[in-house]
Amino acid sequence: MKETLGADWRTPGVVLACGSIILMLSLGTRQSFGLFLRPMSSDLGWGRETFAFALALQNLVWGVAQPFAGMIADKLGAVHVIVVAGLLYALGLVLMAYSETGFAFDVSAGLLVGLGLSGSAFGVVMGMVSRAFPPEKRSMALGIVGAGGSFGQFIMLPYGQVLISHFGWLNALLVLALSSFLIVPLASAMAGKNTVAASSNQSMTEAIHEAMTHRGFWYLTTAFLVCGFQTIFIMVHLPAYLVDKGMTPVQGMTALALVGFFNIIGSYLCGFLGGHFSKKYLLSWIYGIRAIAILAFIALPVSPWSTWIFAAVMGLTWLGTVPLTNGLVAQIFGVKYLSTLFSIAFLGHQIGSFLGVWYGGYMFDATGSYLTVWMVAVALSVLAAVLCLPIDERELATLVKKPAV
Repeated sequence: MKETLGADWRTPGVVLACGSIILMLSLGTRQSFGLFLRPMSSDLGWGRETFAFALALQNLVWGVAQPFAGMIADKLGAVHVIVVAGLLYALGLVLMAYSETGFAFDVSAGLLVGLGLSGSAFGVVMGMVSRAFPPEKRSMALGIVGAGGSFGQFIMLPYGQVLISHFGWLNALLVLALSSFLIVPLASAMAGKNTVAASSNQSMTEAIHEAMTHRGFWYLTTAFLVCGFQTIFIMVHLPAYLVDKGMTPVQGMTALALVGFFNIIGSYLCGFLGGHFSKKYLLSWIYGIRAIAILAFIALPVSPWSTWIFAAVMGLTWLGTVPLTNGLVAQIFGVKYLSTLFSIAFLGHQIGSFLGVWYGGYMFDATGSYLTVWMVAVALSVLAAVLCLPIDERELATLVKKPAV
């Protein structure tokens, strides 16, 4: 009886709540890293490319490691993966505070935090949430957990800025490490049986092969690459870009916080709409809106109001791609190996993140301007909007079972 009661309290609602807070901590903390670019580079005598490369490496490690984290989670259980990831995340933040060379920063901010994110962010957490809810409630649940990650960006940015302003960047990183350690007990609270059982007898190898031979999966992955390029470039370089244009560090932080605030609305809204309309068309609209927003932002004079409007529009589309992409993978391929398949698609996102954050730093050091990077972001957004249109959204299992005519 005690065992039954112990399992009963881990309801889908508990899984959703804990997953939302985990994403809030893991994604919110990394969103604050752009605030450290100027003070750390100045104090340690680094160029912006040194800082940017470590964060680019972080995103690449996150992307490469996440499919393996997803495989382990699908085979052995997600809780252990998230616990280890939380420990690595906290350790990486501590070592970031004491990194005095570019190589040390690459190991701490790049390797360790990247590994921590691979097990505590979208792929593993959303896989758990997806399996906890039936199909008719899944898109909404993913939108809510995505909104949790968005709330992290909204709350952790001012939190990080206050820490830096009052205690310096080194102590700020130590406090953030302590905060990220909360991922460990939250992961333990998510342990329990899946509410929705995976009925497929398909092996993991068969599932991966099936995805690799599906054109829509590659279109989706390429579009996700564009999302990574845009969002991480903006997250890391926008505060510095605004300061370069005469605004203050607090205004730069406020812009990212506004992205986070409107991201809460956007993620929830995309999850809701994904349950009622075509997910591929919603994704295409998101990338189209981003292209227009970026063009308008760089064409108009930079001012507080133009920045706030840009941040609001970008926020509405920021993580909205994640519940839609995750939901689309689940819709086409099922949920049994969702953590694995979504993590493979997310590798595309992280390759884009690597290119966006590194290319931003490289082009600024080479030209003293971010204009080329902004224009590349616009062109890629148009490409992504087009690529989403031909994706076949139909469930593969249904198509396979359908008799040939």
